[in-house]
Amino acid sequence: MENKHKEKLTIEKLIETINEEINGILRANLYEIGLNDEELKRLRIRKRELRSALKNCGVGDIYSKEYIKAAIKNILLDKLHISEDDISDIICFNKLSKLSIKDKFDIVLFQYKKKYKYDGFIKMADEFGLLEPIHTANGLKYEISKEDVEDIFNSVYVHKPFEEKLDILIQRIYERYRGLGVIDELRDMKIDGISGGVSGRDGDYHSVWAFIRGKTVHISFLDFESEDELERICMNIYRYNHPGQLSMTRGYIVNEMKDHSRVVVVRPPFAESFAFFVRKFDTIEHKDLRELITDDNNEIVISVLKWIVKGCQVCGITGAQGSGKTTLLMALIAYIPQTYTLRIQELAFELHLRDVYTDRNILTFQETDFISGQEGLDLQKKTDGVVNILGEVASAPVASWLVQMAMVASLFTMFTHHAKTTESLIKYLRNCLLTDGSFRNEKIAEEQVVDVIRFDIHMEKDINGHRYIERISEIVSENGSYKIVDIVKYDNGRYVKKADFSQKVMKNMVLHMTKEEGKEFIEEYGV
Repeated sequence: MENKHKEKLTIEKLIETINEEINGILRANLYEIGLNDEELKRLRIRKRELRSALKNCGVGDIYSKEYIKAAIKNILLDKLHISEDDISDIICFNKLSKLSIKDKFDIVLFQYKKKYKYDGFIKMADEFGLLEPIHTANGLKYEISKEDVEDIFNSVYVHKPFEEKLDILIQRIYERYRGLGVIDELRDMKIDGISGGVSGRDGDYHSVWAFIRGKTVHISFLDFESEDELERICMNIYRYNHPGQLSMTRGYIVNEMKDHSRVVVVRPPFAESFAFFVRKFDTIEHKDLRELITDDNNEIVISVLKWIVKGCQVCGITGAQGSGKTTLLMALIAYIPQTYTLRIQELAFELHLRDVYTDRNILTFQETDFISGQEGLDLQKKTDGVVNILGEVASAPVASWLVQMAMVASLFTMFTHHAKTTESLIKYLRNCLLTDGSFRNEKIAEEQVVDVIRFDIHMEKDINGHRYIERISEIVSENGSYKIVDIVKYDNGRYVKKADFSQKVMKNMVLHMTKEEGKEFIEEYGV
């Protein structure tokens, strides 16, 4: 900056100036400037792009975020003529001992992002063992502390040229101006999720938690600093596609972000504080079963899964949140014949199967404020679907529809559920049929469930975040009752085959296979 600007710069002053400059661009009357037609057209396009980027930059739209950061850069360089000393007034690059923990974290994350793109945070975590459990008097916990950041900074910091210092400052300005505060860059990284406002007493805003490889990690050195800042983030992060207004009467909103992340926001009086939960799905990649199932004897469980799907058997993938149900479901779809059309029903778009299986006939529906899951499922009957997939069975009408659809309409159905045991899955579905009014007799309702649901594939996650298939169980109906037979079980780090498929199920599976598949299946299992 020129000498006439002697006072030290602050983020607040820069944000105020940038806001004025951007508002000036948006308010400018182009016809009063005296431009020719070509210049007028260019500026009109620029205003339109700027408005769009301002609207979308905080809701998971990386392109819009970079557009706004570029606009900030232009203002800093062309209007304010910012210098290296000006930058050091805000982030003390010229005296490293004065850097805050947030400064140091921003700098090292910038370095890793520059080298590894959006894998940067995970690479840093792996290099420094940040995801290892910490033993405390109260048990194990996962935490990335300010001491961790100090160690990383002292190990990897390299001198920054002016351009990199400027980029780090621009990110700091952006996250306070239009971004998502202290979580802004972390949210964009390839992690499973991030949440805020979920811990601490009143007045304590060190409440950033990341979900990484099945582990919930407290990022304890990051600080929202005030209730106002936490509220600002909550009120902005859910806005993509205009889902309505978070208010005292509407205390929560579930929505998706531009990059398909699911976001949940809550506020008082429904919740004790403002809070948000972002579940990322860019880490849910299409993987071969061999990449997902890595424990000893994995070929046993891979074979069983392959034939269950190729044999068109109704199956549920059960387990707790974060155990890997969605990832496994995506991998299993590869075994559904290409000729079969897929119809998917979800609470909110999560699977995005068309991004993975681009040449398949797939259509996904989600619940809205005006269209229930039951209505969406009823409509699916008229959309030429052969295979139905339910992202999550979480209500009585949907559970009832699952059983009815599997009985008469679709070739077969796959679904996910949070049941802990096969017994509890059966009872849940039975009770849903009774609640929904589809059946009045408990025994008959249970018989219908047992006749329809053939396999329970149960996922587990251990304390270290390792995900595995705990068991694959066949539900065998017999004499008005049923028995649960474990086909494969996970035992002390390896898969063990416990039983064969029942003869009745094997004969049914062969009917849905090609001649070549049927021959291979018979040779492997014998029918």
